[in-house]
Amino acid sequence: MPEEKTSFQDLVSIVERLRSPGGCPWDREQTHASLKRNLIEECYEALEAIDSNDPAGLSEELGDILVQVVFHSQMARESRHFSIDDVVAGVAEKLVRRHPHVFGDGRAKDAREVELNWDQLKKQENEQKSTLDGIPKDLPALARAQLTQDRVGREGFEWEDISGVLDKVAEEAAEIRNAVDDEERAREIGDLLFTVVNLARWQGVHAEESLRQTNLRFQARYNTMESLAKERGLDFRLLPLAEKEKLWQEAKGMEV
Repeated sequence: MPEEKTSFQDLVSIVERLRSPGGCPWDREQTHASLKRNLIEECYEALEAIDSNDPAGLSEELGDILVQVVFHSQMARESRHFSIDDVVAGVAEKLVRRHPHVFGDGRAKDAREVELNWDQLKKQENEQKSTLDGIPKDLPALARAQLTQDRVGREGFEWEDISGVLDKVAEEAAEIRNAVDDEERAREIGDLLFTVVNLARWQGVHAEESLRQTNLRFQARYNTMESLAKERGLDFRLLPLAEKEKLWQEAKGMEV
């Protein structure tokens, strides 16, 4: 007979055992705060699996994320704040409540209208005073900028067309040149970055993900440049910039 697959409840029981007397000393001493880094790292590892088109890797990383959810829920259960059952019930109820066009008599003709309805429901549920209430303060800066702009854009605080955004990019770049001190220069660079995020929005690009992919491409090309120089017996650090640029173009041409 085939082995019976492990269930979600089995996972919950395993984590409970790890946290119990006689369980794992490391697991027993963890707190919500001590595991924050783990949760973030597991999420980024899942993103890497997606980028690598690695279904098996993604399955594993999603499992690691699920462990984090169960672990935090077990600690909360021990302190009598909530349990994993509360987590599951709460998110299930929220999904139904925020999709009245699927589970109720609401209407939504397209994805944009779904987003508008979702924002309105969140405001009502959380009694938000501002459209920008509830944005996580620890989001990466580009992601937070884009979420901020998405929200105010849906409220009508938006350029009429992309030409206004492009003009604003040029304006902010010019203001960096005209900055009189480091403090003003830093502020103007922030304004430029914020405006570039808006440009990304208008192009349907997620700025945080776009920059992440650029970082990966740059690292791959730079590693190739170093390897090419080493293969040719050259000291990469001592090469003139023009020679490094040639290596850069060569590395770029080698990309699949």
